[in-house]
Amino acid sequence: MVRTGLSDASAGLVLLDGVALLHPEDAVFEAMLEGWARQQRGGRRLQPKTISDRQRVVRAFGAFANAYPWCWSAGDIDDWTTHLIAELKRAESTIRSYQTAVRLFCDYVTSPHYQWPQECVARFGTHPVQVCHEWNTAAHLVDYEADADRRPMTREEIQIFLDHADGQVERAIRLGRKGALAAYRDATVFKTIYGWGLRCTETSRLDVTDFYRNAKAPELGRFGSLQVRYGKRTKGSPPRRRMVLSVMPWAVEAVEDYVSNARPRYAAAREKPALWLTERGGRLQVREIEERFADYRDALGLDKDLVPHCLRHSHVTHQIEDGADPAFVQRQVGHRHASTTAIYTGVSGDFMNTMMRKVLDRALEGGQ
Repeated sequence: MVRTGLSDASAGLVLLDGVALLHPEDAVFEAMLEGWARQQRGGRRLQPKTISDRQRVVRAFGAFANAYPWCWSAGDIDDWTTHLIAELKRAESTIRSYQTAVRLFCDYVTSPHYQWPQECVARFGTHPVQVCHEWNTAAHLVDYEADADRRPMTREEIQIFLDHADGQVERAIRLGRKGALAAYRDATVFKTIYGWGLRCTETSRLDVTDFYRNAKAPELGRFGSLQVRYGKRTKGSPPRRRMVLSVMPWAVEAVEDYVSNARPRYAAAREKPALWLTERGGRLQVREIEERFADYRDALGLDKDLVPHCLRHSHVTHQIEDGADPAFVQRQVGHRHASTTAIYTGVSGDFMNTMMRKVLDRALEGGQ
């Protein structure tokens, strides 16, 4: 018998009435997770990976507490957080995301709408409660929680890095080795990340047809603007699209040359739309971009905290230094809030000294 008039995620529809459970505690816990997955898929339209990741976290917490949800307490969260910090060395943002998953699960199983409290009282004589509170979980107090050592690359570092990438092409050709085509592709990838201020995922998912002409910049030909189709998604939303205008002509020249002279040499160039192809005809993946960046960085003896995302940070910083309107840069890189763009900006000492000189000159002139 199935009760009607209930949400698809409710206990009455996940657990069938009148069915004897061999291991009721385990069965109810799994049914809770299944009902929660239905609620996230149907009501919130979350991505399957987001849902499975959250379920994994809740299972891990249950295993740590060695108890079922209707027996969890706030003290379990305290002990688990201590374990995550002291033993597993998890980052602040990771701990907060884990706690959020448990909190959302508890919101679901304690809601009268889904009838899990009644189900647990009937079966186990107790019911689940919310165990994540403001006073025992990490608060999101800043916009940017990545490693504090992460910084933009300086102009000098950008130059030697890109020169090294170009040098690998010449080296492969000179030695008659395979890999010259891949090295040329990778050098252009890094120029694209920096030239348009892209994330690695956005860069990996580019197709040849994502470049468009811009009537305001006819000198750039068909590369006057770039449609980013796989921008950073927010929870439950599809990838965000944005149009990025081309502002570095030298980067446009690099991509144009790659599209005209290098990409056609790949066997799959005519069949596949991907801008960055591999020898096997697939699309270049984020992991491959990160690994090649690390190889070049280490060969040059650069700071090991530098990653491909630092090229994006550098784009923001250098555009601001060169006088671009911060609101324009914000739109270009796809930040919804100006504060995020400000966090990305790490202006150089020369720029700061120039600004200081201008302020001092105005002050001195005003005092005369």
